[in-house]
Amino acid sequence: MSDEVRYEREGNVAVITLNNPPVNALGHAVRVGLVDALEKADADDDVKAVIIIGTGRGFSGGADIREFGKPRPEPLLVEVIAHIEVTAKPVVAAIHGMAVGGGCELPLGCHYRVGDETAQMGLPEVKLGLIPGAGGTQRLPRLIGLKPALDMIVSGEYVGAERAAELGLLDELIDGDLKTGAIRFAEKLIANGTEPRRIRDMQPDDTDAKELFEKARATAARRMRGLDAPQRCIDSIENSTTLPIDDALQKEREFFAELESSEQSRALRHLFFAEREAHRIPGVPKDTPLRPIARAAVIGCGTMGRGIAMSLANGGVPVTVIEVDQKALDAGLEMARKTYAGSVSRGSLSQGDMDARMTLIGGTTSYDDIADADIVIEAVFEDMELKKKIFTTLDSTCKQGTILATNTSSLDVNEIAAATKRPGDVIGTHFFSPANVMKLMENVRGAKTAPDVIATVMKLSKDINKVGVMVGVCNGFVGNRMLYAYKTQAEYLLEEGALPHQVDKVVTDFGFPMGPFAVSDLAGLDVGYLVRKHRREIDPPKHRESYIGDRIVEMGRHGQKTSKGWFLYEEGNRVPQPDPEIEDLIVGISEELGIERREITDQEILERCLYPLINEGAKILAEGIAIRPSDIDVIWIYGYGFPRGRGGPMFYADQVGAKTIFDVMQRLYEVHGDLLKPAPLLKELANAGKSFADCQAEKKIN
Repeated sequence: MSDEVRYEREGNVAVITLNNPPVNALGHAVRVGLVDALEKADADDDVKAVIIIGTGRGFSGGADIREFGKPRPEPLLVEVIAHIEVTAKPVVAAIHGMAVGGGCELPLGCHYRVGDETAQMGLPEVKLGLIPGAGGTQRLPRLIGLKPALDMIVSGEYVGAERAAELGLLDELIDGDLKTGAIRFAEKLIANGTEPRRIRDMQPDDTDAKELFEKARATAARRMRGLDAPQRCIDSIENSTTLPIDDALQKEREFFAELESSEQSRALRHLFFAEREAHRIPGVPKDTPLRPIARAAVIGCGTMGRGIAMSLANGGVPVTVIEVDQKALDAGLEMARKTYAGSVSRGSLSQGDMDARMTLIGGTTSYDDIADADIVIEAVFEDMELKKKIFTTLDSTCKQGTILATNTSSLDVNEIAAATKRPGDVIGTHFFSPANVMKLMENVRGAKTAPDVIATVMKLSKDINKVGVMVGVCNGFVGNRMLYAYKTQAEYLLEEGALPHQVDKVVTDFGFPMGPFAVSDLAGLDVGYLVRKHRREIDPPKHRESYIGDRIVEMGRHGQKTSKGWFLYEEGNRVPQPDPEIEDLIVGISEELGIERREITDQEILERCLYPLINEGAKILAEGIAIRPSDIDVIWIYGYGFPRGRGGPMFYADQVGAKTIFDVMQRLYEVHGDLLKPAPLLKELANAGKSFADCQAEKKIN
């Protein structure tokens, strides 16, 4: 028997313990050990029941996804589960912590399941572009019903212990020591002469099945647009109602194999590792001591400020918001309350949770009231002089050790830090709007930011359910700097012959939820207009800028909020409609600029929008602004809606090939000039036949 699986006897109960830290992954040695232990229990006449339990943080985190895409030695997990299922003695899974993926399918192969209050069960394979491949789509609907099974499998979300018990996923909740309680449960089975109960022998209730599956497909198509795995999950669950279980299990394995080899799944698995890799920061060891964050403060209660305050409260951090006057403060806090109330009315938040979160958010108009905050996040307008003034005040007001963070989306964090006598305490925390919804935190490391400040802010990102990525200082950092390259070319395309609806369609067909012009309408064209106007005053642009967007704002069209922007919007409908008035404006501006309009293909639009974005990413990597290519991917997935099934811009670039992108950029540069000059790193990779992934491997951080 392998070291990863332990076997012991407790009276008439065999206890098989998974011992493969940190998450008891079901690798080959564990699978071998499980079969050996089951055979030992089968052969022992004194053993009347079997318990499978895990050590450490949880029952099992499932398969080792590093094995995906590679030959897997026998026994496979499906074979281990089949062995459990046919065991003549009752087998009980005792669950604490995570039982997810294969770590949930294994208990579904057991005859009974118990868990303590920490148990969390789920089948998140869809998030890796896969379906459960070891019987999950067949056993779960048989055990808990079609609708809850569809909800769990297609979303990939987990259920806690109480919900698992309500669904019948757990047969008993154990109060106290899990092992002791599981043995007691097994002894009851023995005393009552209870036979094994095999989920495969159950039949799912197919009442209203057709309607359920139609609704599930429509919802998945809307929420997970362009992704194959959610639809395959639904197909496989539907097979549980139409095929004998062995045939349905075979189809499940075929679906799994098909998806496992797909580009989408490779992309999603890349993102799985990329999120974890993002927390490895040069110069910040894993054991760096953290500063305590017991109380926070936010400067500003406008859209961004209150969203940040809500994010902190959502993570259980008490926060005080400061505003210039009581009227602005009251209005901001009331908007926070209304936002929470909207979530309650939609059923995504309980009234109790809303009340608890609002209790954590306080307000003040005096800096003295935030002197003891452990972190202060400034969230005012993008004006350097205003921010420097605020940081000077914070420097003289806040206690020693307070982290001073700026929510700037583009300004120089080092210049802001220089306004204080403690630049080591200053860091950028770039939240994305709406901050209480968007997952990304683009954290910005200044030249003098202390390692413990970096480590603490990255940990805070995780604590408030954000995806934190650390970047360096430059204009626009990573995300907005690349966005500028993308949007600039989109606007140039309009001057040369394209129209907004054509550009947006190409981008959404690629997989983005919205095109660049619809996004601008949603954000509010006046906001970007004011930022551009301010920036031109302090830092005149070095390249020609398109002024179509400015002219649209000057016509009184501010986007969705005025029902007119780049597009028209009907009342109660956010679907953008092309507007002949804007098309006439664009054609007229082309004439003013002396540009002869021409037919522009969808392929050119795709290349002109995406390849300059990737090219800018290559510059950012070479400058060390981003630590690794995968960090850029995470930023663009969570901050800008880059399609998950394509893995992010740098992963996508590797699928296209550096040589292909370089050749296109070189051609565009020769036609359109310096803005499209290929980055030296892109040229280097193209000439060497290498990829951005090779860059990441070469500079791996330990």
